[in-house]
Amino acid sequence: MTQEHQSGELRLIPLDRIDVLNPRERNLKVFEEIIGNIRAIGLKKPITVTPRTGPDDQERYLLVCGEGRMKAFKSLGETMIPALVIQISDEDAAIMSLAENIARRQYRPLELLTSIKSLYDQGYDKKAIAQKTGLTTEYVCGITVLLERGEERLLIAVQKGKIPLNTAMTIAGAGDDNKSVQTALQDAYETGKLRGKHLKEARRVIERRQTLGRSAARGTPRKRADITTSSLVRTYQKEVDRQRLMVKKAEFAQQRFLFVVSALRQLLSDENFTNLLRAEGLDTLPKFLAERVWTNGSKP
Repeated sequence: MTQEHQSGELRLIPLDRIDVLNPRERNLKVFEEIIGNIRAIGLKKPITVTPRTGPDDQERYLLVCGEGRMKAFKSLGETMIPALVIQISDEDAAIMSLAENIARRQYRPLELLTSIKSLYDQGYDKKAIAQKTGLTTEYVCGITVLLERGEERLLIAVQKGKIPLNTAMTIAGAGDDNKSVQTALQDAYETGKLRGKHLKEARRVIERRQTLGRSAARGTPRKRADITTSSLVRTYQKEVDRQRLMVKKAEFAQQRFLFVVSALRQLLSDENFTNLLRAEGLDTLPKFLAERVWTNGSKP
């Protein structure tokens, strides 16, 4: 992007003539903070727009940067907003909008990744996208392939640093066949590409991908995992282990309870101790305990 693209004219423009290039959902708490700041001290930084001709031949504007500030102004009842008007193409506007998203500390992973795909669909090759966004060509290539295959869960895991991109590509290449996916996972482990916490995260992502599908959208219908002999054995073994643990816990609780009953019998056989309890009005026991401490449920 050339330097002349960055210069522009500061104007006060109507809010209803601004079209949003890449609309995004915003964190409500952050958005309320923006509104509060603007209400208290005004707009510190103008939004950035580029002029376009509307269908009625009136001048309209394409928003490049500052959607949050623009929406905050609208919510405060304003009709005009200070804006830096620059002359750039649609493609450069998309690049600037994407660069702003990358620079943010917080953004939805799929927003950024979908923006990369949008630039690719507009005709930019992967090398050009990498140069303009500061990402590596390999990263852009991998992300584009995963987006084309609809692998949203893998994309989010990559963007959050939970699994490496090359591992996500391997899993996606294995398709939906559970055996192929497990083989790919084993190969990644043996070649040292996937170790430690990344291995655990990869298994977790694969399980969710198999049961909930590739899409991470809310409301996505659950997908039944293919039932195989190995999956049945694993499920059976998990249930056996769970029940064994329950039995151990029950035995431990029973031992504790028998110890308490035995201790109470010894203490209540001590006349001095029972006199002390009687003096404090504590010489009775709950029915459940009394039935076990004394054979007939009451003191002999």
